[in-house]
Amino acid sequence: MSILKEKDFGTPASKSDKQVSVTIDGFEVSVPEGTSVMRAAATVGLDIPKLCATDSMNSFGSCRLCLVEIEGRKGTPASCTTPVAEGMSISTQTPRLEKLRRGVMELYISDHPLDCLTCAANGDCELQDMAGEVGLRDVRYGYEGANHFDAPKDESNPYFTFDPSKCIVCSRCVRACDEVQGTLALTISGRAFDSKVALGTEDFFSSECVSCGACVQACPTATLEEKAVIDHGVPNRTVLTTCAYCGVGCSFKAEMRGDQVIRMVPYKDGKANHGHSCVKGRFAWGYATHKDRITQPMIRDKITDPWREVSWDEAIKFAADGLKKAQEKYGRKSIGGITSSRCTAEEVWVVQKMIRTAFGNNNVDTCARVCHSPTGYGLKQTFGTSAGTQDFDSVEEADVIMVIGANPTDAHPVFASQMKRRLRQGAKLIVADPRKIDLVRSAHIEADYHLPLKPGTNVALINAIAYVVATEGLMDQGFVDERCDLQSYKEWFDFITDEINSPESVAAECGVDADAIREAARLYATGGKAAIYYGLGVTEHSQGSTMVMGMANLAMATGNIGVRGVGVNPLRGQNNVQGSCDMGSFPHELPGYRSIEDKEVRGSFEQAWQRELDGVPGFRIPNMFDEAISGHYKGMYVQGEDIAQSDPNTKHVEEALRSLDMLIVQDLFLNETARFAHVFLPGTSFLEKDGTFINAERRINRVRPVMKPATGLEEWEVTQRLANEMGYAEMNYNDASEIMDEIAALTPTFAGVSFERLDRDGSVQWPCNDDAPDGTPIMHVDGFVRGKGAFVVTEYVPTTEKTNRKFPLILTTGRILSQYNVGAQTRRTSNIDWWGEDVLEIHPSDAETRGIRDGHWVSLRSRKGETSLRAVISERMAPGVVYTTFHHPETGANVITTENSDWATNCPEYKVTAVEVAPANHKSEWQEQYELETPSLRQLMDESKEPAE
Repeated sequence: MSILKEKDFGTPASKSDKQVSVTIDGFEVSVPEGTSVMRAAATVGLDIPKLCATDSMNSFGSCRLCLVEIEGRKGTPASCTTPVAEGMSISTQTPRLEKLRRGVMELYISDHPLDCLTCAANGDCELQDMAGEVGLRDVRYGYEGANHFDAPKDESNPYFTFDPSKCIVCSRCVRACDEVQGTLALTISGRAFDSKVALGTEDFFSSECVSCGACVQACPTATLEEKAVIDHGVPNRTVLTTCAYCGVGCSFKAEMRGDQVIRMVPYKDGKANHGHSCVKGRFAWGYATHKDRITQPMIRDKITDPWREVSWDEAIKFAADGLKKAQEKYGRKSIGGITSSRCTAEEVWVVQKMIRTAFGNNNVDTCARVCHSPTGYGLKQTFGTSAGTQDFDSVEEADVIMVIGANPTDAHPVFASQMKRRLRQGAKLIVADPRKIDLVRSAHIEADYHLPLKPGTNVALINAIAYVVATEGLMDQGFVDERCDLQSYKEWFDFITDEINSPESVAAECGVDADAIREAARLYATGGKAAIYYGLGVTEHSQGSTMVMGMANLAMATGNIGVRGVGVNPLRGQNNVQGSCDMGSFPHELPGYRSIEDKEVRGSFEQAWQRELDGVPGFRIPNMFDEAISGHYKGMYVQGEDIAQSDPNTKHVEEALRSLDMLIVQDLFLNETARFAHVFLPGTSFLEKDGTFINAERRINRVRPVMKPATGLEEWEVTQRLANEMGYAEMNYNDASEIMDEIAALTPTFAGVSFERLDRDGSVQWPCNDDAPDGTPIMHVDGFVRGKGAFVVTEYVPTTEKTNRKFPLILTTGRILSQYNVGAQTRRTSNIDWWGEDVLEIHPSDAETRGIRDGHWVSLRSRKGETSLRAVISERMAPGVVYTTFHHPETGANVITTENSDWATNCPEYKVTAVEVAPANHKSEWQEQYELETPSLRQLMDESKEPAE
């Protein structure tokens, strides 16, 4: 399509149900009470000139351009700050108003460079547009007086430039940073002619700015401008698509010139992000065309051989022959595969289908195994479905927000901005996290309670909170009696009211004051609508599933399920981790979370796929590794996951990968897993994909290609060809829409979904079927999916990973705003400027006793391995706990982590590892070996590589 310009109504919509009728320039208009005159006029196509007003922020009334006349009132009020009233008669265009507006515009232009023809924003500048709209033809004041033309540019940010010489001090950037993002990094300093946008530091890069782009998007001039626009010009066409980073699932306008992406602009109609974005989604998409990108298939007989570029046909035949050879020698179940949460739902569907049909087994798993598999298990046991309960907008009605084991401002920043807006409006906040995340205290936000629990004690804490609720009579007994299974409730109640679960009993174990636990519990139970949001700090534990069920118990006991503003809400890590699970990527479940052992369900797939399916669950990822080392699992297809970097106990993973006779990796870059691969099948970036992503709120969003695949093939097409070569000729899709049609036909929760529907109506949340034709924003409204909600006894079982004299500290891990997952994408963008290496956060007291100084190298050792990284002395962590990220492969953070895992799902216990830290002036043995092997990742670029035939 041509460039898509969304209508700007000037001020936000009113939420009032009462209608008011007014007359504007002779037109009768009915709008909700509280609507501004400006917005009311815009609804009937009467656009009043404006500069400071935009509908993503509250009205401000500073530019004085939007003046109107109202019958019976004196003066010329600003239309953006004047609400309509019943019977009001308004004029937006009179000779008086025209004269006033031209006079205002003259003042702006008298202190603005007249370089429109060479300005990067020429044709995309609101100041330019408004000057034309008000009919400005000259400036009576001349240009000889004082001005700001010599104000120096700030080009410190890698993605945009700040040119104060073009600033009209409309405050839109300041307000966007406040109202939209919530960082408050900008302000206006000085008065009158001396007023200017200020940062508090010398430049953008060193300021508190998080580079979300809200200020750039809000700027009506070229003061804040993307460097890509400066370099390549204003875009001229738009493609709507979805971000490929975290589980928020932001909608974007990919704005193009030809086949080149110029900028990614958050889409106002995106129901997950409402026109907001973060630094990754808005700016960090350049990896899609990075020089490291592999676009030709490659093969090699041994992992010590150099890569050889080949045709698609040869690569697919080589891969299929290797897999078939493994099965001939070791049996049908000796091969399997892993689906990707970075690929589309359609691409994932085809991979799990290939494994079940062409491979003839259920050895399929996904990265959710190592992140949110406890969510699927725990919520299914209690509520009956493996997904979160609310849409993101529900948080706007929450009175109490409990954040457990999640860091939204870094990992889910767009949702975090929405949450922070609600907190600034007065919602109460409870944070349960070993680390002082930003939500504990940041600009105009302070948690009412921070419960800095010891890693591994989540279940003890949630049981103590539930104990207070149960013993102090704070439950919603009516909800329990009506909506829950009473037998399971009685068993839970008898368990939870045992003194062993009291705050006083668990305080020492958790490291949290008993009174604080009691007060937080009372706030959650009595503070109004209460919502729980949680992340990997809940699931990546040996009791991850138990903790998920503990939170579900608490929500049911207090009636915080089934309405807006409440719920149990997992914050999913990757863009399609929900979708990869929905599509049947677990070895025991077919799509829609239905058991592979159910003959009736299995039969429906057998009929559609024309192949008998194995009714026995296959291997989970940890089982695949163990079976590979034991010599029984010999072939693996890995779609878009870097298991050698992301999975725990790296040495164990590498040993397993070395044991394979055929490892096929499909990805954008030669990653750590590809060091052990025999076949590399190049994948497509999100800018080339056609399909859907499903976010953390179960929202099915369209992903549309903005360019043709650099590889020449769609990813699903590569998988289909491999399945055909393996002997399954019945897979023959013509395009991605046919795959979604099959998903809808075989998966009841997706029965009403199609590309046509999504393209016509926009995103929808599953279930979407005859029972819910418009989708399901809120789950469990009239009843639980399973019928009656089930309470589960959640006994606290301490982790077996213990500290001792040799390993006295606990290591826990997390993410940072600028980087994503294993960093393969973000490290190939300018985001690397903010986070060039993983570091170890350590408390001052722990650092002092070990002779560790800030910024110095330290050795980090556990029972499993050792690595080296720089130390950052920080009071974010409590004494006895250290913290690091895992975005850089050379750090090898998972060399340290153990094989401990959740009892129900085998989700690794990343968050609890006993370690010791000491000063170091050397690299670990693993890092030295890594540096020796890493050059093989780049052999494609070596002069010695073998050419394609």
